[in-house]
Amino acid sequence: MTQHVAPPLVLIPETAPFDADQRSWLSGYFAALLGPAVTGATALAPGDAPAAGPKLADNDDAPWHDPSVPIGDRMAMAKDRPEPHKLMAAMAQQDCGQCGYNCADYANAIFLKNEERLNLCQPGGKETLRMLKKLEEEFVAAGGAPAAPTSEGDAPKPAADLGPQGFCRENPVEALFLSRRRLNEPGGEKETWHIEIGLDGTPITYEAGDSLGLFPANAPALVDAVIAELGARPERMIGTQTLRDHLLKDYALGAAPDNLYQLLSLLTSGAARKKAQALASGEDPDGDAAYLDVLGALHKFPGARPDAEVFLEALDELQPRLYSISSSPKMDTGIVSLTVDAVRYNHRSRLRLGVASTHLGERLPEQTKVKIYLQKAHGFALPADLTKDVIMCGPGTGIAPFRSFLRERAATNAPGRNWLFYGHQRQATDFFYKDELNALKDDKVLNRLSLAWSRDGNEKTYVQDRMRENGADLWKWLEGGAHFYVCGDAKRMAKDVERAIIDVAASHGGKSPEDAVAYLAALKKTGRYQADVY
Repeated sequence: MTQHVAPPLVLIPETAPFDADQRSWLSGYFAALLGPAVTGATALAPGDAPAAGPKLADNDDAPWHDPSVPIGDRMAMAKDRPEPHKLMAAMAQQDCGQCGYNCADYANAIFLKNEERLNLCQPGGKETLRMLKKLEEEFVAAGGAPAAPTSEGDAPKPAADLGPQGFCRENPVEALFLSRRRLNEPGGEKETWHIEIGLDGTPITYEAGDSLGLFPANAPALVDAVIAELGARPERMIGTQTLRDHLLKDYALGAAPDNLYQLLSLLTSGAARKKAQALASGEDPDGDAAYLDVLGALHKFPGARPDAEVFLEALDELQPRLYSISSSPKMDTGIVSLTVDAVRYNHRSRLRLGVASTHLGERLPEQTKVKIYLQKAHGFALPADLTKDVIMCGPGTGIAPFRSFLRERAATNAPGRNWLFYGHQRQATDFFYKDELNALKDDKVLNRLSLAWSRDGNEKTYVQDRMRENGADLWKWLEGGAHFYVCGDAKRMAKDVERAIIDVAASHGGKSPEDAVAYLAALKKTGRYQADVY
């Protein structure tokens, strides 16, 4: 009797842009994902991947996954790793979700050619973009897959399948901007706003710990200044919109992109051309590169005035911004709230504005529409067990997700205890949500509130100082199974908080320095230390 044997299934065809070893490994990888649903597909056993094949990036095998580590050091750590790992090391390591992925998944998507846009890592900015381009070029030179398009202006549009409406950056929804309320008292140096957006009529649902993506618009005064510097007509039609509308809604006017410097170099000569070429390659010939936005770049090269349409092609697209949600879906039905610092500073007699923060804080009229989407949290959520204690550390606007957490714990009558470390500059002007927090204390929802003010008194006091002062109790909570959360600045504050936990483990847990570091690592690995940093 003749036995018919099905030919081996080839999941990755020979025409795919991979070598033989890579095709073999990828076929096994996808067979493992699809399993018995695919007849004839044989999954690779652990360790079967050929040495030359790609090993995809993941957080568990990424010593560089630390936002406080400079990119040069991260790349050195990944020097001998596979291509996806190098791509991951180039990311900002915040897992913030602004790109629509976490850092490892974005790197893997680029490597597997599922994502062609290299400019989505907002925290990494030009530093990450340049490194991703460099890695792609090196990979191609070494005989790897062809590089994705690297021109910011030529980034391909998303495919027809945009993803669920309201739950990804490619498919936002319009929602109603309801209100803004200043959180600082008069006399404060900061300008922080409580923002509320209505969700009625949208498909968006969220959980405590999630973030909201928002599409801002550039400041009209800045747009008009750029158009005037170009010597162009604001009403000129480019495609279906005027030049002014394009610059208001579609293109970033922040840090001048390399493509703009390349364009300006073609319109200049001599020393000016050399400077533009140097800036395009990431050099800083005059020591001002960090402060050159699009308008500043035009000022720097006054003789170079490109055609308006060509100028737009050299700009980056205006990206959405993510904000931690500060409301609870169980308590704040039909709305989502944000806690936003309005960014303003002066440089060389020019007022610079944060695009989204001042859009929300001053320019967007109440009761008008704004484009938003929900970004699900990557490993930042309250414990499913409501009896677990929760410790939260969120200075400044870092309080946002913890206001959400506390309101959620109140709405669910969670029996676990709650401890908040909060700090800012001055208690008199910067105690955000003071009345709410005191009411939560009175209601026994907020069991402990530790406050730190950096500008009150002769010595600066920060949240990590309060953690050490309360080290004995903090250690008891942690040893009792408490979950620890931190939200705020990734490069300084979050690292200081981690050092404080290590110090507490050593001082009050009797651990050696090495064991104290391992203790923090174990908290992270088991999900009992979670961070929402930026």
